[in-house]
Amino acid sequence: MFLGTHSPRLDDKGRLFLPAKYREELSGGLVITKGQERCLYVFPMAEFQRITEALRAAPVTEKAVRAYSRVFFASASDEVPDKQGRVTIPQPLRAYAGLTRDCTVIGANTRLEIWDAQAWDSYLEQEEQAFSDVSEEVLPGIL
Repeated sequence: MFLGTHSPRLDDKGRLFLPAKYREELSGGLVITKGQERCLYVFPMAEFQRITEALRAAPVTEKAVRAYSRVFFASASDEVPDKQGRVTIPQPLRAYAGLTRDCTVIGANTRLEIWDAQAWDSYLEQEEQAFSDVSEEVLPGIL
């Protein structure tokens, strides 16, 4: 499970230090792909394979399934962190997420998300009240 908020920086070669607490779990490989709201999703290889199986089972006759799968897989990049725990984020993915130097990496349960730091701050500012207001609707009977 991935938790927390971290503030790494991209270096000049487009590499990002993974949060230290997750490096061991991600050392065997990971997949970076486009996420919603212009962030990047980072999946451990096993989780990406689970998602792949779920999408494989989805009906290809559904236009939304085809469209989502095309973008999701076409933009995916499998990476292996270097010995220092850095991972290279391909230029097209950096451009999609608007990543420059300052980034925010958040834990999002089964994945990490990489955001441009300013974009994350704006998103959080807009969504925190909504989070407070809808928590009962999203998780009825749990919280």
